[in-house]
Amino acid sequence: MKSSKRSYGHKIIPLTVLALSPLAIGTGHASPLALPSPLTFQAGPLGTLNVQGVASGYAVWQDNKFAGSGNPGNKSASADISNGQVIIQKNSGLVQFYLQAGAYNVMSLGSNFVSTGTFTQNTFGALPVGYLEIAPTDNFNVQIGKLPTLIGAEYTFSYQNWNIERGLLWGQENAVNKGIQANYTMGPVTASVSWNDGFYSNRFNWMTGMLTWAINKQNSVFFQGGGNLGQTDYAYSSIATTPLQNNESIFDVGYTYTGANLVVTPYVQYTSVPASAIQALGAGTRKTSTLGAAILADYSLTDKISIAGRVEYISNSGNPNDGAANLTGFGPGSHAWSLTVTPTYQDGGFFARAELSYVTASMQSGTGFSGSNSLAQNQLRGMVETGFMF
Repeated sequence: MKSSKRSYGHKIIPLTVLALSPLAIGTGHASPLALPSPLTFQAGPLGTLNVQGVASGYAVWQDNKFAGSGNPGNKSASADISNGQVIIQKNSGLVQFYLQAGAYNVMSLGSNFVSTGTFTQNTFGALPVGYLEIAPTDNFNVQIGKLPTLIGAEYTFSYQNWNIERGLLWGQENAVNKGIQANYTMGPVTASVSWNDGFYSNRFNWMTGMLTWAINKQNSVFFQGGGNLGQTDYAYSSIATTPLQNNESIFDVGYTYTGANLVVTPYVQYTSVPASAIQALGAGTRKTSTLGAAILADYSLTDKISIAGRVEYISNSGNPNDGAANLTGFGPGSHAWSLTVTPTYQDGGFFARAELSYVTASMQSGTGFSGSNSLAQNQLRGMVETGFMF
């Protein structure tokens, strides 16, 4: 398995948790498409349940297709299902639950990608998220099961974000955790802490936390952090678990402005993997870190039309000859930039959008991250996605 996280997408997270849960978690994340109000029905002793879902597909064109064969990412053009999911949730009473089931695919900038069937089977399966929640009060709850991460400014499913593809910084962040999490709100402050298995490693030695302060209706700040409290160096059987990132410490700090028509979220990210873990995994000999920054924005032109943008930068410490690890997929000593623009149309449960993205990297001479010979240092993609939400 490659040590670089840029080899494949990895985060599968239900943003409807944020929209429907009594305590919104991960409030630093960018807003999704507007989900319609859930369908409700009476389920006997279970009480009132909410049901939502999404069915969507995408088509993509890219220059500098990836080397190899057999994957959509090895082709200049392809199409597939992006989401085919149903969400059932009970969000009232002392005992609550959340279940999300179906097929999904995730694409991220500068990374190869596989078919929807392969991705679903080899990441979190047909039930990517499911947990039991105990909510004794309106401002405190405890969740246990397969949980969404507390880290990052983007979620995973395409319909949950302003952009179709995930960004460069997203590649360093975990996704679904198996574990337990406590959430608490006090006035303008929301806090969450989780004990979990990090990058879906099935070894419970990670702790993550999130703190958000809503200064007023327009301005909020957030801090997110976490890491492996030990070391995990055994073999992995799922592409959902990336060995180097599963041994990292990660910190994100950001700010969100929410105006009448404009929402902007800039944030900074730092990650670090200790030398002992890198050596144990055979990926290098010295401590390695990444430093990244991004600005995400969305502007509503009308109540049905909006345009989103994302600008990113990320660097990988070290150089190709000093024993540093390849954390970003662009190599030690590399610097990468991205630009993404996504106009969107939504009318009720129907949505359609297009996207143009560009990634370029400053890398060691004679190396690259894309192209049939793996020597190209930039990539341009065009995408369209359309579907229905209910």
